[in-house]
Amino acid sequence: MKNLIKKVVIVGGGTAGWMSAALLQKVVGPSITIELVESEEIGSVGVGEATIPPIRHVNQVLGIDEAEFLRETKATIKLGIQFENWRVQNEHYFHSFGAAGKSFAFCQFHHFWKRGQQLGIDTSLWEYDLNYLCAREGKFAQIKSKDAILELPYAYHFDASLYAVYLRKYCEKLGVKRTEGKVEQISLNKDSGFVESLILQDGGTITGDLFIDCSGFKGLLIQEKLGTGYDDWSHWLPCDRALAVPSERFDKTLPYTRSIAHSAGWQWRIPLQHRNGNGLVYSSSHSTDEQAHATLLSNLDSKALGEPKMLRFKTGRRRKQWDRNVVAIGLSSGFLEPLESTSIHLIQSAIVRLIHLFPHKGIDDSAVKEYNMQSKLEFEQIRDFLILHYHVNERTDSDFWRDMRTMDIPDSLAHKIQLFAQNGKLFREQNDLFLESSWLQVMLGQGIIPKDYHPIANNLPEHKLREMLTNIKNIKHEPLSSLPSHDEFLQQFCKV
Repeated sequence: MKNLIKKVVIVGGGTAGWMSAALLQKVVGPSITIELVESEEIGSVGVGEATIPPIRHVNQVLGIDEAEFLRETKATIKLGIQFENWRVQNEHYFHSFGAAGKSFAFCQFHHFWKRGQQLGIDTSLWEYDLNYLCAREGKFAQIKSKDAILELPYAYHFDASLYAVYLRKYCEKLGVKRTEGKVEQISLNKDSGFVESLILQDGGTITGDLFIDCSGFKGLLIQEKLGTGYDDWSHWLPCDRALAVPSERFDKTLPYTRSIAHSAGWQWRIPLQHRNGNGLVYSSSHSTDEQAHATLLSNLDSKALGEPKMLRFKTGRRRKQWDRNVVAIGLSSGFLEPLESTSIHLIQSAIVRLIHLFPHKGIDDSAVKEYNMQSKLEFEQIRDFLILHYHVNERTDSDFWRDMRTMDIPDSLAHKIQLFAQNGKLFREQNDLFLESSWLQVMLGQGIIPKDYHPIANNLPEHKLREMLTNIKNIKHEPLSSLPSHDEFLQQFCKV
């Protein structure tokens, strides 16, 4: 007989633990009780400071006031990511959260743009992208328009430690119980192999029906106790270490993340209201820790506020992210480097998936199977998108970039690249986190120029095509003159 799920126990706090608690408590509600156990001594990794637009859906579901959220987490607006030195050195491109041009039935805008290029209209695709234009000008405001062409999707940069504190306060107001302590032992049911209870270092016992493992890389329940196993993807994504250090804030706060490629990895620059987040992700097979330390500190644009902290990881995923009555969320479920700011989103999507499949009448094998199938697909799709950045490069200055260019890649990604290179066709796979516009920007930015375009783009007479491209460009540029700077927006919007 299946046991009703009446109590959920979350092991570990940080962003993963408290976001899981917040969404479960808010959405599933009074039918369950939630207890979160964490230790102040252990702390959390806390390097996930950049997000993608779906984070706003979480805040809306939780009923969080955006101005309060920005104040409490020292957040700034993020319109996209600027990639520097990725294809070749001294060149950059932008991956915005928006889309160039406008939508057309059966034929994406970039096919019309490509035809215009062949007719001598030498205008960058990004000149038709409002997110990019606002980022370039350092401007932002919430544009209230019913015209989809003026949509301005955005996310946030925030202090991850402050975000966890903010969510903890939220959860405790809703009735989530927090227990301070370290897990010393884990008791399994001898028949089912399910986790029955946690024994804490102080002798206390915590029982539950469903356990959520947010214990970080350690995977205290999912791996150390259940031995679920791990799919290692470091042959595709060999970066295995990161150094992180905060630095003093700039006078002008950019509304985007910077991702700067170096000889054996890449550096992030994330602007917050009170400081900057900086880090270097690198391959220990191509760089010593001392070289990475020197690279990071010599490429800061403001004074460091401490010594860099080391983070070691192995790219990949747990073979089962739901095993028996344990669901791994956050770093315990796997790791994909923060190149496209997907770490916090993977927490969000994992808990939303669990809510959709919540086993209130007991653990059902079919729900577990579906959860794991969806999780696997999501990780693989993001993995392919990250590999694209590395693999399609023309750098010759280091073994790292030569190795990335010549490595074998997943068939799923090779097919996507070949299809786009031939005729510019892009198809979003089921539930792929990244839209066609994202794949388009990175493909073009990395130097993949399609040989042809869709024949539908020929249906417009040349003068009509020129007129359409000019009109769209003008519409996209029009709001810029009336928008405040990013800093002006934050000062006005966040004031008490």
